[in-house]
Amino acid sequence: MLPFSRVSIIGLGLIGSSVARAVKAAMPSVRVTGYDAEAHVRERVRDLGFCDDVADTPGTAVIDADLVVLCVPVGAMGSVGEAIRDDLPAEAIVSDVGSSKQSVAEALAAALPGATIIPAHPVAGTENSGPDAGFATLFQGRWCILTPPADAPEAAVEALQTFWQRLGADVEIMDARHHDLVLAVTSHLPHLIAYTIVGTADDLEEVTQSEVIKYSAGGFRDFTRIAASDPVMWRDVFLNNKDAVLEMLQRFSEDLTALQRAIRYSKGDELEALFSRTRAIRRSIVEQGQDDDAPDFGRKH
Repeated sequence: MLPFSRVSIIGLGLIGSSVARAVKAAMPSVRVTGYDAEAHVRERVRDLGFCDDVADTPGTAVIDADLVVLCVPVGAMGSVGEAIRDDLPAEAIVSDVGSSKQSVAEALAAALPGATIIPAHPVAGTENSGPDAGFATLFQGRWCILTPPADAPEAAVEALQTFWQRLGADVEIMDARHHDLVLAVTSHLPHLIAYTIVGTADDLEEVTQSEVIKYSAGGFRDFTRIAASDPVMWRDVFLNNKDAVLEMLQRFSEDLTALQRAIRYSKGDELEALFSRTRAIRRSIVEQGQDDDAPDFGRKH
């Protein structure tokens, strides 16, 4: 039995278009309605054909939905919630795909009083954006974290869990605050570091006479992939998960200072111990199926 028969997706970029494609691939009888704030995106989605219908207003998109998935920057959740409030069916479940969860839960609860709201975060993505960037297998073998409020109906949580499992994801349920701390370490801080390193390199470009780009294969190239992610989305992530990010950034700064001292005072044993520990973490990630051990990160030569 299908968990939902009519799914509405608000926001048709990388994640939204991937959700739509995955639904049509895994549950072809489910009717998918999409909406995006950009008219040119709506037209492109009509051309691509992965939605059964593309609405011209957010309210029209949700009018008969039993699941609404908000795939917009986390800073826009409240305004989008207000835009669909008058047309949202009473029995519909409202969810999202945002990378921070406490702020989303609070914004949607304020915008949609009385609605069944179950925030979610599929931990998947690429550095690309837009409706052409999506693909149906994006969520296969990846985690999707649900952060239901304490009063969420059990049947609704189970239906959303089944929905994501049908799309190929492994589902975990956790507290919203805990989610935000975990993602601050595993996603938000790495992005912040990548943006910083790429920005620093850009500042030094004149000094190095363009050698930063020329020799980017030495690790810099891999930071640029992360730093190419959607700037609006990541602006909102940092502003809406600031407490957890700042907490983890302080810890990182302390660890970085210790590493600086080890280098300054030639403490080779400390450096080797750290590098051995981090190498073991990489092996664990591969063993748990979150990446593979293909040489050179799987790049084709």
